[in-house]
Amino acid sequence: MSQKNIFTRFAGGVSHAAGKPLTFGVALLGVIVWAVSGPFFGFSETWQLVVNTSTTIITFLMVFVLQNTQNRDSEALHAKLDDLILASKAAKNAFIGAERLSEHEIKQLHQDLERAAKDAPDDVDQPKRKSTTRAKVSPAP
Repeated sequence: MSQKNIFTRFAGGVSHAAGKPLTFGVALLGVIVWAVSGPFFGFSETWQLVVNTSTTIITFLMVFVLQNTQNRDSEALHAKLDDLILASKAAKNAFIGAERLSEHEIKQLHQDLERAAKDAPDDVDQPKRKSTTRAKVSPAP
């Protein structure tokens, strides 16, 4: 098994475990035990350093683990969306790989879509319904 696969499995497992209520409870319990132990250690600098160092190290390592998981999830989501775009006759293939465009190009695509939405009738590709009343919704500011 390659190092990449080992890290991917490790990062996925850690990310999954980090999101559990039990993990939060264990971390909270650790902080409570540390705080309660303060008087026994005279609230010394070493006592303070223990929590500062441990939380800093854990946070530093978790950034990389969680970023790896986020990157994989994002890539998988983009692949799924690209497949849906290809499968839809109404979708524009220009949106495939849009996540790799520059910020300016993405803003331009967004503006083009807003213009197209304003020009399109409200019921494009919607199944015909029996008479129902729809409330007007104003766009968010």
